[in-house]
Amino acid sequence: MSSEHHSAVQSMMQQMARSVIGQEEVVRTLTLALLCDGHVLLEGLPGTAKTRSIKTLSRVLQAELGRIQFTPDLLPSDVTGNEIYQENHGKSELQFQPGPIFSELVLADEINRAPAKVQSALLEAMEERQVTVAGKTYKLPALFMVLATQNPIEQEGTYPLPEAQMDRFLMKISVEYPGAGAELEIVRLLQAEEGDQAPELTMIPQEHIFAARSTVQQMKVSEAVEQYIVDLVMATRHPGEFSEKLDRWIDTGSSPRASIALHRACRASAWLDQRDYVTPDDVRSVLHSIMRHRMIMTYDALADHVTPDTIIDEIVQQVAVG
Repeated sequence: MSSEHHSAVQSMMQQMARSVIGQEEVVRTLTLALLCDGHVLLEGLPGTAKTRSIKTLSRVLQAELGRIQFTPDLLPSDVTGNEIYQENHGKSELQFQPGPIFSELVLADEINRAPAKVQSALLEAMEERQVTVAGKTYKLPALFMVLATQNPIEQEGTYPLPEAQMDRFLMKISVEYPGAGAELEIVRLLQAEEGDQAPELTMIPQEHIFAARSTVQQMKVSEAVEQYIVDLVMATRHPGEFSEKLDRWIDTGSSPRASIALHRACRASAWLDQRDYVTPDDVRSVLHSIMRHRMIMTYDALADHVTPDTIIDEIVQQVAVG
């Protein structure tokens, strides 16, 4: 394990934590997603530094940031780009104009405000890492991560993401408002920034991210931990075999994408903690962010105001480590 790459990633996280105060889970989860080459769905109330977190990340990594403000009148071509006629040596010819999806980091703001066609254009690009326009395929950048945000309280005029499309996101973070102490720090930080006294950012070469990804990909996971991952996912599919509560709360369990995502994310978590082996604690540390958007709850659970996190806590209680 190269300490140089690890120090660079730690420095990136520290700089994000200084800029996005009181949101440690957001910082760690964004870092894990970056190491896993995955995408993040951020659900949070207005003003919870969703935009600020990815802007800081793009500045530290010197990565091109594309922002898409999702609205009901958005077209798929507004995301992917389209072909337009341009004059070239006196001839009119079609040329492809790339859309904001071709950035290294993409902020998809209020993804649930756009109609299904636009959502699927974004999700296809995320999955395939390429865009096809008028029969031609264009590859997306090597460093490519989508941070999609949605507001949990505004439901009017929104198009909720179908479960199958939510599954494309490696992780989902639920962002809460900061505590009183963190809020005081935020007010002081923003006043300092108004007076051009913002803390200096140290740029991190992107090669460190690619090298870390390579190490994470090659990390071995013991059979016992792999079995634990599968058992946790199986508890969502056969809840009645584990507990009466789970049976009452879970309507449809998680797909195999959940097991794959858990396997990737727990390796990245171990690497962040400077270990070359994975423990059950690594699995549990990423479990909520990976599973909370991969289950369909029953009407009983919704009526009783049971949250996905409550269900995941119950799964952890019921599933033993082999």
